[in-house]
Amino acid sequence: MTRRLVSAAIIAVFAAAPAFAATEYFVAQKVSDKTCSVATTKPDGKTVMMVGKTSYKTEAAATAAMKAAMECKKK
Repeated sequence: MTRRLVSAAIIAVFAAAPAFAATEYFVAQKVSDKTCSVATTKPDGKTVMMVGKTSYKTEAAATAAMKAAMECKKK
């Protein structure tokens, strides 16, 4: 009984671990058409460039930074 309980607890911890992982948001700009977006993966620097030098803890903060960035203003 104890062995089953411990096994179930270990499985539950491993299943829930990705939910507790820290998520970073980046402001990214496509090189081809200069459109900006918020991304959860760091831009590669070839086809998608990072706008600014920082990552953001929330999507709302990244969206606000994207709206304020000069590179993302519509021309």
